[in-house]
Amino acid sequence: MSHDSTAAPEAATRKLSGRRRKEIVAVLLFSGGPIFESSIPLSVFGIDRQDAGVPRYRLLVCGGEDGPLRTTGGLELSAPHGLEAISRAGTVVVPAWRSITSPPPDDALDALRRAHEEGARIVGLCTGAFVLAAAGLLDGRPATTHWMYAPTLAKRYPSVHVDPRELFVDDGDVLTSAGTAAGIDLCLHIVRTDHGNEAAGALARRLVVPPRRSGGQERYLDRSLPEEIGADPLAEVVAWALEHLHEQFDVETLAARAYMSRRTFDRRFRSLTGSAPLQWLITQRVLQAQRLLETSDYSVDEVAGRCGFRSPVALRGHFRRQLGSSPAAYRAAYRARRPQGERPQDTEAAQGGPASGMPGHGGHPGQQGQPPASLHPEHPVPLQSRRTAAASSVGSSPAMSASASTGSDNGRESYVPSRASLPGQRSAT
Repeated sequence: MSHDSTAAPEAATRKLSGRRRKEIVAVLLFSGGPIFESSIPLSVFGIDRQDAGVPRYRLLVCGGEDGPLRTTGGLELSAPHGLEAISRAGTVVVPAWRSITSPPPDDALDALRRAHEEGARIVGLCTGAFVLAAAGLLDGRPATTHWMYAPTLAKRYPSVHVDPRELFVDDGDVLTSAGTAAGIDLCLHIVRTDHGNEAAGALARRLVVPPRRSGGQERYLDRSLPEEIGADPLAEVVAWALEHLHEQFDVETLAARAYMSRRTFDRRFRSLTGSAPLQWLITQRVLQAQRLLETSDYSVDEVAGRCGFRSPVALRGHFRRQLGSSPAAYRAAYRARRPQGERPQDTEAAQGGPASGMPGHGGHPGQQGQPPASLHPEHPVPLQSRRTAAASSVGSSPAMSASASTGSDNGRESYVPSRASLPGQRSAT
């Protein structure tokens, strides 16, 4: 799913300043940026495909700092334009940022603020959202980024309403996307917004990609965690929770194990992860159910019990909200995609030992994390210690809406927008 905003009146009525042109797209590159994400807007907006019915954009590739710019893989680029060229663009795209822990250059942030003030549309792909947030352009707005970095974005910029479920978020004059392929989704959405479905469809055919993908990042969510929590005492409580997902316990149980009041525990957990503990707990139970459905022949009722849900009804409700399908439909679709002859393995990992099924992710923001091991059964998942398991478990925090034990709707985050029925779009609240 994506967040396709019916933009706020202020954003909808803003006009470009006289020197800016709607058809001009500026792409802002930095040293250390990933080559894949950087190439997406260059390919979408920089190639003349008028013969295929795609209206032409004028592309300006701008260096956000002094060059040459070194990309992943050691390639060196020389941008033909500097920050001054942004002043002509109606759309400014930041494809990625080299490090989620370091601040972007002040000159680049000032240029983005001026562009926004003068009516330009500002776009952040993947970790480019961190640059937009540093410029203050995401304050009070819904946004997304790669699921692996969403908790860090939420923690570092608490005024940003981060939703890690979405492929992209369109909030009118400021747009953000998840990682890698979602950048293509958002660029196609921009073409669709500017020139209609036929132009976007023609471009999608040229790129050999779907014109509009349904679903969101939920199926890729892993148990990653902001690095800061790795040495925190709360990690021990997280590790215990992961090892006992098959038991029926609630957030009050976790707070007691941390020797905290519920209020203090909630505040501490959220400050470390950007997520409410109830949301995280439900997400982990659904992730465990997902793995059991993929790797075992347990019935849906048995899966519910092994994941700590009090009833199959509760599992089905949470599973559908998180993954967009019923458990039975998910299992059928998963098995239809597997190589012929591959059988479910009723292994120790499948029986609910989260510590034995903990995918780990390393690298830096320029390197995209792989989808969870549950989606790639050919890749084995290494065993990890309790501490490491805890340090790779909290970051996936899509906003879930109910208690795992009751199925009630008392856990919804206020900032999470509702979803529209049209695949690939979501309406703003």
